[in-house]
Amino acid sequence: MAKHRLEQPNRGGKVAKKAVIAGSITLGSLAAAAGPALAAPVEVPGLGTFEVPGLGPSHKTEPVKKKAKPAKKPQGATVEIPNLGTFTVPGINQNQIPPQFKPRGGAPLGQPQLTTGEKAVKAAESKIGSPYSYGAAGPNAFDCSGLVYWSYKQAGKTIPRDSYGQLGGGRAVAYKDAKPGDVLIFNGGGHAGIYIGNGMFVHSSTYGQPVKKAAVKEWSLVGIRRY
Repeated sequence: MAKHRLEQPNRGGKVAKKAVIAGSITLGSLAAAAGPALAAPVEVPGLGTFEVPGLGPSHKTEPVKKKAKPAKKPQGATVEIPNLGTFTVPGINQNQIPPQFKPRGGAPLGQPQLTTGEKAVKAAESKIGSPYSYGAAGPNAFDCSGLVYWSYKQAGKTIPRDSYGQLGGGRAVAYKDAKPGDVLIFNGGGHAGIYIGNGMFVHSSTYGQPVKKAAVKEWSLVGIRRY
Protein backbone atom coordinates (compact mmCIF):
# COMPACT_ATOMS: atom_id res chain seq x y z
CA MET A 1 0.00 0.00 0.00
CA ALA A 2 1.34 3.29 -0.93
CA LYS A 3 2.39 5.53 1.92
CA HIS A 4 1.07 9.00 1.97
CA ARG A 5 2.71 11.93 3.82
CA LEU A 6 0.43 13.47 6.37
CA GLU A 7 -0.40 16.99 5.29
CA GLN A 8 -0.04 19.51 8.10
CA PRO A 9 -2.37 22.46 8.25
CA ASN A 10 -1.07 25.59 6.53
CA ARG A 11 0.20 27.33 9.62
CA GLY A 12 1.82 30.08 7.59
CA GLY A 13 -1.54 31.08 6.15
CA LYS A 14 -3.12 31.22 9.54
CA VAL A 15 -0.29 33.31 10.90
CA ALA A 16 -0.57 35.68 8.00
CA LYS A 17 -4.31 35.96 8.47
CA LYS A 18 -3.87 36.70 12.16
CA ALA A 19 -1.33 39.32 11.30
CA VAL A 20 -3.75 40.95 8.89
CA ILE A 21 -6.48 41.01 11.55
CA ALA A 22 -4.11 42.37 14.17
CA GLY A 23 -2.85 44.94 11.74
CA SER A 24 -6.40 46.05 11.03
CA ILE A 25 -7.02 46.49 14.71
CA THR A 26 -3.79 48.39 15.10
CA LEU A 27 -4.50 50.62 12.12
CA GLY A 28 -7.98 51.23 13.41
CA SER A 29 -6.57 52.38 16.69
CA LEU A 30 -4.13 54.63 14.90
CA ALA A 31 -6.87 56.05 12.73
CA ALA A 32 -8.93 56.84 15.78
CA ALA A 33 -5.98 58.50 17.52
CA ALA A 34 -5.13 60.56 14.44
CA GLY A 35 -8.62 61.95 14.01
CA PRO A 36 -9.22 65.72 13.83
CA ALA A 37 -8.39 67.51 17.07
CA LEU A 38 -11.01 69.68 18.74
CA ALA A 39 -10.66 73.47 18.27
CA ALA A 40 -9.09 75.30 21.21
CA PRO A 41 -9.77 78.99 22.06
CA VAL A 42 -6.68 81.21 22.21
CA GLU A 43 -6.81 84.68 23.85
CA VAL A 44 -4.69 87.29 22.04
CA PRO A 45 -4.29 90.47 24.20
CA GLY A 46 -5.70 93.57 22.56
CA LEU A 47 -7.30 91.59 19.69
CA GLY A 48 -9.79 89.08 21.02
CA THR A 49 -10.34 85.29 21.22
CA PHE A 50 -9.38 83.01 18.32
CA GLU A 51 -10.54 79.41 17.79
CA VAL A 52 -7.77 77.36 16.12
CA PRO A 53 -9.18 74.04 14.77
CA GLY A 54 -7.13 70.85 14.34
CA LEU A 55 -6.25 69.20 11.03
CA GLY A 56 -9.24 67.82 9.12
CA PRO A 57 -9.33 64.55 7.16
CA SER A 58 -7.84 66.29 4.14
CA HIS A 59 -4.93 67.59 6.29
CA LYS A 60 -5.84 71.20 5.42
CA THR A 61 -5.97 73.89 8.10
CA GLU A 62 -9.45 75.28 8.65
CA PRO A 63 -9.90 79.08 8.45
CA VAL A 64 -9.23 80.89 11.71
CA LYS A 65 -12.37 82.36 13.21
CA LYS A 66 -12.17 85.59 15.22
CA LYS A 67 -14.74 86.57 17.77
CA ALA A 68 -15.84 90.19 17.62
CA LYS A 69 -14.51 92.39 20.41
CA PRO A 70 -17.17 93.84 22.70
CA ALA A 71 -18.38 97.30 21.76
CA LYS A 72 -16.75 100.21 23.52
CA LYS A 73 -18.65 101.88 26.32
CA PRO A 74 -20.34 105.09 25.27
CA GLN A 75 -18.37 108.23 26.07
CA GLY A 76 -21.39 110.43 26.69
CA ALA A 77 -23.97 112.28 24.62
CA THR A 78 -24.79 115.93 24.01
CA VAL A 79 -28.40 116.90 23.42
CA GLU A 80 -29.32 120.23 21.85
CA ILE A 81 -32.38 121.86 23.43
CA PRO A 82 -33.77 124.43 20.94
CA ASN A 83 -33.58 128.05 22.14
CA LEU A 84 -32.12 126.96 25.49
CA GLY A 85 -28.71 125.34 25.09
CA THR A 86 -26.99 121.95 25.26
CA PHE A 87 -27.22 119.22 27.90
CA THR A 88 -24.26 116.81 28.17
CA VAL A 89 -24.74 113.42 29.81
CA PRO A 90 -21.51 111.51 30.64
CA GLY A 91 -21.08 107.89 29.48
CA ILE A 92 -21.36 104.93 31.84
CA ASN A 93 -17.58 104.93 32.28
CA GLN A 94 -17.70 108.56 33.31
CA ASN A 95 -20.32 108.28 36.04
CA GLN A 96 -18.25 110.37 38.41
CA ILE A 97 -18.83 113.47 36.26
CA PRO A 98 -22.21 115.19 36.77
CA PRO A 99 -24.31 116.16 33.74
CA GLN A 100 -23.71 119.70 32.50
CA PHE A 101 -26.09 122.23 31.00
CA LYS A 102 -24.72 125.02 28.83
CA PRO A 103 -27.19 127.88 28.19
CA ARG A 104 -27.42 129.14 24.65
CA GLY A 105 -24.71 131.77 24.12
CA GLY A 106 -23.30 131.32 27.62
CA ALA A 107 -20.94 129.31 29.77
CA PRO A 108 -21.91 126.01 31.50
CA LEU A 109 -23.80 126.32 34.76
CA GLY A 110 -21.53 126.87 37.71
CA GLN A 111 -19.34 129.29 35.79
CA PRO A 112 -19.74 133.09 35.85
CA GLN A 113 -22.36 134.34 33.40
CA LEU A 114 -21.79 137.69 31.69
CA THR A 115 -24.70 140.08 31.52
CA THR A 116 -25.66 141.70 28.21
CA GLY A 117 -24.12 144.95 29.45
CA GLU A 118 -20.84 143.26 30.37
CA LYS A 119 -20.66 141.68 26.92
CA ALA A 120 -21.26 145.11 25.39
CA VAL A 121 -18.39 146.53 27.46
CA LYS A 122 -16.02 143.84 26.19
CA ALA A 123 -17.05 144.56 22.62
CA ALA A 124 -16.54 148.32 23.04
CA GLU A 125 -13.14 147.88 24.71
CA SER A 126 -12.04 145.64 21.87
CA LYS A 127 -12.39 148.67 19.54
CA ILE A 128 -10.25 151.07 21.57
CA GLY A 129 -7.97 152.84 19.10
CA SER A 130 -10.44 152.66 16.19
CA PRO A 131 -11.03 155.99 14.36
CA TYR A 132 -14.04 158.26 14.70
CA SER A 133 -16.25 158.63 11.62
CA TYR A 134 -19.60 160.43 11.63
CA GLY A 135 -22.49 158.08 10.85
CA ALA A 136 -20.30 154.94 11.16
CA ALA A 137 -21.36 151.98 13.28
CA GLY A 138 -18.38 149.64 12.82
CA PRO A 139 -16.79 147.37 12.53
CA ASN A 140 -13.70 149.51 11.78
CA ALA A 141 -14.86 153.08 12.54
CA PHE A 142 -17.55 154.62 14.75
CA ASP A 143 -19.35 157.76 15.81
CA CYS A 144 -20.48 157.96 19.47
CA SER A 145 -23.87 156.29 19.23
CA GLY A 146 -22.57 153.94 16.51
CA LEU A 147 -20.07 152.45 18.98
CA VAL A 148 -22.82 151.92 21.58
CA TYR A 149 -25.16 150.42 18.99
CA TRP A 150 -22.47 148.07 17.56
CA SER A 151 -21.30 146.93 20.99
CA TYR A 152 -24.80 145.92 22.04
CA LYS A 153 -25.29 144.18 18.71
CA GLN A 154 -22.27 142.00 19.50
CA ALA A 155 -23.85 141.21 22.86
CA GLY A 156 -26.97 139.97 21.10
CA LYS A 157 -29.25 142.96 21.71
CA THR A 158 -30.49 145.62 19.30
CA ILE A 159 -30.97 149.12 20.73
CA PRO A 160 -31.76 152.48 19.07
CA ARG A 161 -29.08 153.68 16.65
CA ASP A 162 -28.75 157.40 17.59
CA SER A 163 -27.97 158.96 20.97
CA TYR A 164 -31.40 160.60 21.37
CA GLY A 165 -33.11 157.29 20.72
CA GLN A 166 -30.76 155.61 23.20
CA LEU A 167 -31.72 158.20 25.82
CA GLY A 168 -35.39 157.42 25.25
CA GLY A 169 -35.05 153.63 25.42
CA GLY A 170 -34.16 151.16 28.12
CA ARG A 171 -34.71 151.88 31.81
CA ALA A 172 -33.53 154.95 33.69
CA VAL A 173 -30.79 154.34 36.29
CA ALA A 174 -29.25 156.71 38.87
CA TYR A 175 -25.53 157.26 38.58
CA LYS A 176 -24.90 155.77 42.04
CA ASP A 177 -26.53 152.54 40.81
CA ALA A 178 -24.75 152.41 37.44
CA LYS A 179 -23.31 149.06 36.33
CA PRO A 180 -20.90 148.12 33.53
CA GLY A 181 -22.77 148.24 30.24
CA ASP A 182 -25.19 151.02 31.14
CA VAL A 183 -25.52 153.62 28.37
CA LEU A 184 -24.43 157.13 29.38
CA ILE A 185 -25.87 160.16 27.58
CA PHE A 186 -24.10 163.54 27.67
CA ASN A 187 -24.42 167.07 26.31
CA GLY A 188 -28.19 167.28 26.34
CA GLY A 189 -28.57 164.02 24.43
CA GLY A 190 -26.01 164.64 21.69
CA HIS A 191 -23.30 162.23 22.93
CA ALA A 192 -23.28 158.62 24.14
CA GLY A 193 -20.87 156.15 25.70
CA ILE A 194 -20.81 152.87 27.64
CA TYR A 195 -20.09 152.80 31.37
CA ILE A 196 -17.28 150.37 32.32
CA GLY A 197 -17.22 150.95 36.09
CA ASN A 198 -15.13 152.93 38.60
CA GLY A 199 -16.25 156.27 37.18
CA MET A 200 -15.00 155.48 33.66
CA PHE A 201 -16.69 154.95 30.30
CA VAL A 202 -15.60 154.16 26.74
CA HIS A 203 -16.70 156.28 23.78
CA SER A 204 -15.92 157.58 20.31
CA SER A 205 -15.98 161.35 20.72
CA THR A 206 -15.02 163.34 17.64
CA TYR A 207 -12.80 163.60 14.54
CA GLY A 208 -9.13 163.03 15.25
CA GLN A 209 -9.92 161.20 18.50
CA PRO A 210 -9.93 157.39 18.48
CA VAL A 211 -12.20 155.23 20.60
CA LYS A 212 -10.89 155.51 24.17
CA LYS A 213 -11.73 155.55 27.88
CA ALA A 214 -12.62 158.74 29.74
CA ALA A 215 -13.78 159.87 33.19
CA VAL A 216 -17.53 160.43 33.55
CA LYS A 217 -17.00 163.53 35.70
CA GLU A 218 -15.26 165.28 32.81
CA TRP A 219 -18.48 165.28 30.78
CA SER A 220 -21.96 166.74 31.26
CA LEU A 221 -24.04 163.69 32.12
CA VAL A 222 -27.79 163.98 31.48
CA GLY A 223 -29.03 160.39 31.74
CA ILE A 224 -28.21 156.70 32.19
CA ARG A 225 -30.21 153.94 30.51
CA ARG A 226 -30.01 150.21 31.16
CA TYR A 227 -30.83 147.79 28.34
